[in-house]
Amino acid sequence: MLSSCLHISLHSIGFPDTLEVLEQIDHGFCRITLRAQPTAKSAPCTACGTPSRRVHGFYWRSLGDVACFGRPILLLIRIRRFRCTIPECPRRTFAETLPGVACPRARQTDRLRSVHRAIGLALGGNPGARHAATLGVPISRSTLLHRVCSSDADPIPPVRVFGVDDWAWRKGQSYGTILCDLERRRVIDLLPDRNADTLAAWLREHPTVSAVVRDRAGAYADGASRAAPNATQILDRWHLLRNGSDALRNLLDQHHRDLREAARAATLPAGPTAIADVPKPASPAERPMRTTERRSRVAQERRDARFAEVVRLRQQGLSLKAIARTIGIERRTVRRWLKAGHAPTWRHADRGTSILDPYKAWLEERWQSGCTNAAALWRELRDRGFPGQYTVVRDWATQRRRQDPPAEPKQGSGKPALDMTSEPPTPRRAVRLLTSEPDKLGDDDRRFVTALLERSPTIATAVELTRRFTTMVKEQVASTLDCWLQQAETSALASFAAGLRRDEDALRAALTEPWSNGQVEGQVNRLKVIKREMYGRAGFELLRCRVLAHA
Repeated sequence: MLSSCLHISLHSIGFPDTLEVLEQIDHGFCRITLRAQPTAKSAPCTACGTPSRRVHGFYWRSLGDVACFGRPILLLIRIRRFRCTIPECPRRTFAETLPGVACPRARQTDRLRSVHRAIGLALGGNPGARHAATLGVPISRSTLLHRVCSSDADPIPPVRVFGVDDWAWRKGQSYGTILCDLERRRVIDLLPDRNADTLAAWLREHPTVSAVVRDRAGAYADGASRAAPNATQILDRWHLLRNGSDALRNLLDQHHRDLREAARAATLPAGPTAIADVPKPASPAERPMRTTERRSRVAQERRDARFAEVVRLRQQGLSLKAIARTIGIERRTVRRWLKAGHAPTWRHADRGTSILDPYKAWLEERWQSGCTNAAALWRELRDRGFPGQYTVVRDWATQRRRQDPPAEPKQGSGKPALDMTSEPPTPRRAVRLLTSEPDKLGDDDRRFVTALLERSPTIATAVELTRRFTTMVKEQVASTLDCWLQQAETSALASFAAGLRRDEDALRAALTEPWSNGQVEGQVNRLKVIKREMYGRAGFELLRCRVLAHA
């Protein structure tokens, strides 16, 4: 009765009708062992394929299977050896195979191997091994990863439009290439580098490609031109917008003086009473604390609160050991706090042995005379024989500057003292301000943009061209491309326009075709997640298998 029940349960969970259970020989706490045998009366020869019914002998083959009731199952299958009836066949005897159950020489069933492969693809090595053990199908992490890498990948279907982009294997050192089918919206392959030869070899194996969506990298353009000369190359519109912003930022990197003057002008109120209305900088006591000072104060307040709790518990009569257990600190710490009468401040005592001490009087004299530049002071000290580095003088100047009150503007000078609000924005932030809609900016930002455009006609022309380029790419207006290129080639964006001119066909396709690499960028983010799950220790083949399996 038990055998028949197990026979029904085996067929109900997916075993073919070619096996029948003879008996259950072990039903312990660790695993369930079943004995079975094939039901076929004959078997084809593994060499010539001729069926044979002449049994030569048999042996028992053990196969691991998926768990039942949380316990591993071991199948002992009675395998028969047959004699080949064809005299000319080089194989005299052969063992019957188990199609649909297990591969030849395998120690596990096909479905258990597929379960292990699915776990490895989803979780990786160590996490997958731990998860498999909880499911009752234990396996080592190395075998699990080998199971993932040794499985045959699905064939790549014919690809018509695909996007290509790079991803960082080690940022700044080595990169790979990801290929996506833009029509099916899935990853089709990974390449171990971003060389033109590698991409060209892949394209030769897939001659059905008719369109390649890429960025402006020369390697991808060269590889696609060599292997698929008839395919349409399309520049990605997001990368075009990014390249336009980078070109404007590179221009602003050369105009720091204009940025400073525009920031200074943006902080000055308009009108004849501008000097009188300039707010005075806050005194050192009213200035906001730095991040490190704020963290130090918060930590000190936390220690003071714990010390107050220690004192309260001590007044209640608790022992040092009980106080330490209640507060969560060491008993020696409690004793030291009570003996000192306060919580530690962690302030380092003045050692008085600074390498700058012999020169502080001279530094103070130079500081009072108006020389407050740390680099200039260090150079003068070096000529006097100072052996220290620039950072020592810089730290002293920073500390000295905090002690002085802010300088008052001179009468009749027309220039107030600069405060933190007059610091110019970085070129990256300036690009964002210059390319944003004016109604989305604050008053200070609008004044800065207006002042910068008025002071520098070169920047104003470049900003106007960048805005027009952004509109042209976003709205895909190809009719204005020729006019824009002619104007950009005579402006400060000439190098950017020259690069676009060399790739003009791909640029025109970007303004007319609907394809873009947005899907590829999303797939790169998913690839990074899978890569980080393996803590960067996976090889390329394992990463490729996991990425393609999740596609």
